[in-house]
Amino acid sequence: MRILKYIFLLILLAFIGVTVYIATQKGDFSVSKSMVIHSPKSIVFDYVNDYKNWETFGSWMTKNHGIAFTYPAKTMGAGAYFSWQKDNDEGFIKTFYVKENDSLVQKGNFNGTTATLNFKFKDTVGGTKITIYSTGKMNLFTKINTFLSGGMTNLLTDAFEKSLRNLDKTLDYEMKTYSIKVNGIVQRNSGYCLKQTVTCKIKSLSKNIKIMMPRMVHFFKKNQLAMAGKPFVQYELYDVANGIVTFSVCVPTTKQIFVTSGSDVTSGEIIPFTCLKTTLTGDYSHTQEAWAKARKHITDNGFKENFAGKYTEVYIKTIDDIKQPSKWITEIHIPVFPKAPVATPNPVLPTVPTTDPAETTTIPSQTP
Repeated sequence: MRILKYIFLLILLAFIGVTVYIATQKGDFSVSKSMVIHSPKSIVFDYVNDYKNWETFGSWMTKNHGIAFTYPAKTMGAGAYFSWQKDNDEGFIKTFYVKENDSLVQKGNFNGTTATLNFKFKDTVGGTKITIYSTGKMNLFTKINTFLSGGMTNLLTDAFEKSLRNLDKTLDYEMKTYSIKVNGIVQRNSGYCLKQTVTCKIKSLSKNIKIMMPRMVHFFKKNQLAMAGKPFVQYELYDVANGIVTFSVCVPTTKQIFVTSGSDVTSGEIIPFTCLKTTLTGDYSHTQEAWAKARKHITDNGFKENFAGKYTEVYIKTIDDIKQPSKWITEIHIPVFPKAPVATPNPVLPTVPTTDPAETTTIPSQTP
């Protein structure tokens, strides 16, 4: 019995000793990992810059399906953030600095352990060299957990390496897998919508749509408004010569809704028109190819564009519906004049003479 007491005491002393040792270790950490991603720098940067994409490549996010993620209206650019929770674990990451196609600086907190994440993007042979550099300070709980798992440096190095491999694999497949189908002539129905209209450089169009679209959806959720259809972008002006575009991000409503003056969201009406419908299944980077294919179909089939109509992109499936870009669905509607029906000449029928029944003679049948 006394021996068991001694053994228990030794175990207790060893546990206390290890705990004291861990507690007195430096809580600071610094980890860096680089890898070449075989995709263009602008695509890699845009993908990493949007937190909603992280579930497709973040090693700790893709394997822990029990994590509940929360996304606000803004998930890309400076000021964007997201948070997560699983059981008693919780944390968040927020973007503080963005240099377009060059670098990102983010800060995160996981159960009291703080860290700074720096992403650097650089053109290189075969694609984009991306470097993740992280520094931070661990609390006692994290010190103990990471010590038993090989240390924070080993854990983060492994997580960064797996995440970058996932990113390379995801972009290689998701960006290259797409299809474009010209559906034919359809009628765009009438209705009402709420919209936000801006003017920007054409080169900034895609980025601004990605920023404005979730804000409009968030506006509907915040004000408990019912959406009567999928969000769409309506082009008011597309000035190639000056590189300027004016467009509206719209969400259909069940009825006409008026917004108080001073708001950047206004009430709008959907005007019906005849259009050529083309469907892009895949990432938005293929949108211009889809527009070009649609216009070629118009030329090849003798249609004429109706410049008085509204050129529209309808977002049937987006990142909010499914994370994989290869499965996003966008409909392009180009207003056209309906073709006039081709006049079919009346067939010339043989003239049948009419006779008076009294003058009709019955000829008996004869056998040859």
